[in-house]
Amino acid sequence: MHRRVWRFLIIAAAVARTSLAAAADDPPQLQEEVWALPLPAPTIAYVVRPVGGGPFPLAIMNHGVSLDPVQRGFFPLVEFRDAAMWFARRGYMVVAPSGPGYGAAAIDMPEAGLFTAFFSKIGKCSNPNFRDAGLAAAQLNLWIIEYMNTLKRIVRDNVIVIGQSAGGWGSIALSSVNPPPVKAIIAFAAGRGGRVDGKPNNNCGPDKLVEATAAFGRTSRVPMLWLYIENDTFFGPELSKRMYAAFTGAGGNAEYHLFPPHGSDGHFFIGTADAVPIWSPIVGAFLEKYK
Repeated sequence: MHRRVWRFLIIAAAVARTSLAAAADDPPQLQEEVWALPLPAPTIAYVVRPVGGGPFPLAIMNHGVSLDPVQRGFFPLVEFRDAAMWFARRGYMVVAPSGPGYGAAAIDMPEAGLFTAFFSKIGKCSNPNFRDAGLAAAQLNLWIIEYMNTLKRIVRDNVIVIGQSAGGWGSIALSSVNPPPVKAIIAFAAGRGGRVDGKPNNNCGPDKLVEATAAFGRTSRVPMLWLYIENDTFFGPELSKRMYAAFTGAGGNAEYHLFPPHGSDGHFFIGTADAVPIWSPIVGAFLEKYK
């Protein structure tokens, strides 16, 4: 009974429809929706998909992390709409969750017995726990895959995962457990512990981050595409290249691309509409390999 109620809520949450040309050789019409996902950690997600009943291949898009509860409270429902639509036009059902502890779920109300469910902290910079923070984000993706399979709206064994910043780090962590439905993973500006105290190129524990990356690489076999930008002030080229060398040196399967500077801070490359034509040829070629 509860599952039926949730499904009706999901269907009722449609908020918009983007109309595209209807010619057979044009991209599909897209439907944008807001879903309430009844996961162990209840989650709101932005969903964009081709119009129709599917099933569709699934693309999960993971956003970054803010350690400031005020910023988390005002976090947008969808951070990468243009990028999400690019994947949807390729036929994917895109699910972009607002992580636990974001939006309305970021507000503590002790008087009502409500507390934030934010679980992506890394601890103190003197000994950051990058590994478990990544695996916590990965677990959310595993729950989403399991739930979407129950709805029979997706192609069961055709899932890709995309992540930016801490969301990309969670995607690297996900690769280390090699979930069978996941065919490929794309990480934009992935990492944790960047810009400590708001200072550019000031990582919480770069050696620890590289060490954790190598640990994920030892068991990771999912094909990955790592995309970084020269003027990323969170994870600059020197650090990202160290991470990549550690990951692949430990056995991980990844391609690395470094783009020229973009905007005032390349860390947010994926989130800008004018960047889509820059990264999409590389991403499209990568996805063609793993259809």
